[in-house]
Amino acid sequence: MVQELTLAEAKTILDAAEEKAEELGVPLNLAVTNSEGNLLGFRRMDGAKLVASNIAQNKAYTAAAVKKPTHELKEGAEPGGDVYGLHTTDNGRVVVFGGGFPVEHDGVVVGAVGASGGAVSEDMEASQAGLDAFEPLR
Repeated sequence: MVQELTLAEAKTILDAAEEKAEELGVPLNLAVTNSEGNLLGFRRMDGAKLVASNIAQNKAYTAAAVKKPTHELKEGAEPGGDVYGLHTTDNGRVVVFGGGFPVEHDGVVVGAVGASGGAVSEDMEASQAGLDAFEPLR
């Protein structure tokens, strides 16, 4: 059985995502969950948009729940898509734009990371930096 993310690993992911956000010059909200979408760690950088705090957590939740990056849900969730209206499900927690990624080990989702508060591309870059920092840990 693959072990869930540890708190230490969550902190490493958050540190790397925050470092990338600083490099980009954008204050972000950053979240890490376990494989079930339960929050393990959260950071709201100084000056980050308050409205984006729940969005970051929901991006991580979504990535854990559907086991794929949130940006991959966008096309199907648009009018005419096969999962149109997906974002209205699960009490509005499902996010269908970029910034959330599952964290995988040996092909199994062990957690997820989400970032929000910048442009979608910036959110995605910060989350990707967190993923990249996780890789050498296991």
